[in-house]
Amino acid sequence: MSMNTKYLKLPFQFDKEKLANDLSLVLDEKWIPHFNTSGYNGDWKVISLYAQNGEESNIFALSASNSKISETSILKRCHYFKEVIDSFKCPILTARILRLGVGAEIKPHRDHELGYEDGNFRLHIPIATNANVKFILDGTKLTMLPGECWYTNVNYVHSVTNTGNSDRVHLVIDGGRNEWSDRLFFSLAPEESFRTIPKENESPQTIKRIIEELERSNEPVAKQLINELRQKLTDLNENTAKNKGC
Repeated sequence: MSMNTKYLKLPFQFDKEKLANDLSLVLDEKWIPHFNTSGYNGDWKVISLYAQNGEESNIFALSASNSKISETSILKRCHYFKEVIDSFKCPILTARILRLGVGAEIKPHRDHELGYEDGNFRLHIPIATNANVKFILDGTKLTMLPGECWYTNVNYVHSVTNTGNSDRVHLVIDGGRNEWSDRLFFSLAPEESFRTIPKENESPQTIKRIIEELERSNEPVAKQLINELRQKLTDLNENTAKNKGC
């Protein structure tokens, strides 16, 4: 039995200069602090490129399954970002620019059902980085360079620190799995290496913490996400009660 695939360097190399040029177009935009304020130290901010109803203020990765995802007005000005995003022939769930400032740290955490085996996947395309950025995924340090494209299974514990002298900025795309992505992923790793992580790693305490962070947000989409996560929590508790009765 093969080991689970936790990350892949995908066979794409995007133009570093064009990425940097588009980034320069948005540097003066309103960067929104990441909502999970207990999950990081320092400056971690977001610009939304694809979001529910094209709302620039919506920086959340999770969206309701029936929500309409469309480009924000910011993306309409960033032609190369659009070209990069369009090169992925799969449903785009979100696309964001994430900036981790000098001296900032994203604490070790897991994300919620964001591995390929869950039917969706997260891609990182570095735009600006430095040698003192440390991205650790399940104990492995990944060195991601500008223009490269990486899949990371963020169901596993991961963290990032930036002890360098410049910001670390990534284009982060969440895509929906389809035939195109299956051909791509299974050409790089065995299909059986994409298996669901056992449910015991899906901690009710983690979901409660996410809900608490969302409750501090005034964004309308936060209420929707809170309802979805509360339902998830109810389902988990019911399943736990059933298992205890076995």
